[in-house]
Formats: sequence, structure tokens, C-alpha cells
Amino acid sequence: GFMQKRNDIILTEETLAKVVTKENTLSESAKRDLLVGSISLKYTQSNSVGYAINGQMVGVGAGQQSRVDCAKLAGRKVKIWYLRQHPKVLGMKFKSGIKRQARINARVRYIEGDFSEIERKTWETQFDEIPEPLTEAEKNDFMASLSGVALSSDAFFPFRDSIDVASKLGVSYVAQAGGSVQDPQIIEACDEYKMAMAMTGQRLFHH
Repeated sequence: GFMQKRNDIILTEETLAKVVTKENTLSESAKRDLLVGSISLKYTQSNSVGYAINGQMVGVGAGQQSRVDCAKLAGRKVKIWYLRQHPKVLGMKFKSGIKRQARINARVRYIEGDFSEIERKTWETQFDEIPEPLTEAEKNDFMASLSGVALSSDAFFPFRDSIDVASKLGVSYVAQAGGSVQDPQIIEACDEYKMAMAMTGQRLFHH
């Protein structure tokens, strides 16, 4: 049968040496997060895109045919991760005896907000005080306070759409292979959003 050899490249700060945007400085924390993201994607089903901050992955989108779908899938996880820190979410008044995982699930569904009527009635039974809805405007305002997120991709971005998606998720730093005919458009998009982008020259495909 067929067997794919795992990409055994060692990713280091040197991998991020080629910064091609007007914003051309990567802080030590940015380098760490871009490397955490890239190393994670090396072991993730392609196509894959990941977001990292503070030394941890906060969203991974993998196994999609379209790279922008990876960016959106991972971005949904970033949004839930960050919105779990919203004051309305932190202030939810659960009944005593509601277990930790049930509380996590309830917070996620509160953030997503797309309940069926039957689901909502069941969800509301977990609270001493039913939470006020978290509006789209409140979500957007809170997401606007997120910055410093690092976006990594396991291969080049073929279109700027992934950068447009990332701009709504606090992304300040990008690492991708480069090598697409669309590279100038990707660089231009990063410049428009004042992101610093490193082109690694390394594809991390795993199928």
C-alpha cells in the first residue's frame, strides 16, 4: 500500500526569519505562538489552520478541502474560547450541583445562542437566574478587544479570504509557507490589517 512519510523538519525561530510585511517585527511571544501553531499543524490532518496565543492553541481547523473553511472552523473555536471570558458568561448563576462539564457546555451554548425551543427550556433549568441573552453586538464589541493572536497554516494561503477571517479574531501575526502566485495579495491583505507575516518556505502537509 501507499505510505506518506511524516514531515520531519525541525521548526525553530529561524523558520520565521523571512518577514515580508510592512509590520516586520515579531516579538518573542509572537515567535513562540507561531511555532506552537506550526508544530501543532505538522501533526494535524491537512488542510489545517490554527490560532495560538499565550503559548497555547485556542483553535484548530483541520481536514477541510478549503483553507478558508479551516480558518472559519478554527475561528469559531477562538471566538468561543474568548467569549467564555465575557462578563455575562462569567456571571452566569448556576444551580448548586451542576457539574463542571455541564457548566462548560451550558456556557458554550449560551455563546452560540442558536437553541431550539425544547433545548432552551432544558438549558434554562440549570440556573438560579436565567441569563440575559448575549447579543451579537455585545459579542462583536468584546471580540474587538482581542489582539496578539498568531495564525499558522500548514501550506500557503491561496486567497486573501483567510486573512479577512483572521482579522475578526484578534490576529496580529501570521506564519505560512508562501510560494503561491497570490503571495502579493496575501501580503497586501496583511498590510491592510497591520499584521506581521513570516513566510516559512515549509509545507507541513499531512494526509
